[in-house]
Amino acid sequence: MDTKPRAKVLFVCIGNACRSQMAEAFAKNLASDKFDVYSAGEQPDRAIDLNTILVMKEKDIDISQAKTKGFSELQEQAFDYVIVMDRRVLCPFYPSKEKLYWKIDDPKGRSVDTFRKVRNKIESEVKQFIKK
Repeated sequence: MDTKPRAKVLFVCIGNACRSQMAEAFAKNLASDKFDVYSAGEQPDRAIDLNTILVMKEKDIDISQAKTKGFSELQEQAFDYVIVMDRRVLCPFYPSKEKLYWKIDDPKGRSVDTFRKVRNKIESEVKQFIKK
């Protein structure tokens, strides 16, 4: 029986309403046996963007009950991986084995088709990441 502890992963973006929520949902859906997954935003929005909820439902992932979070709301303070959606985010220092930067455009305020493209890119990045 494998008793290896699960790696702790933090996905970070600006508002925690679109990209990092998608990444968190995909990672939980695809690899909850391998990772403890969290997300947070530098300046969290009041709620998850409705287009984020919509495009994730298209992948049969319901995040309608998810809440946006800031760094101060994180219970964990050390992570194995911190994955930042773009370099504009001024992520506070969190001890981690590895910090990754993904170039994922922020879809906020854009069309639902843009949200789908961002979702698909995030899904692909998460799938590649969990193969590590």
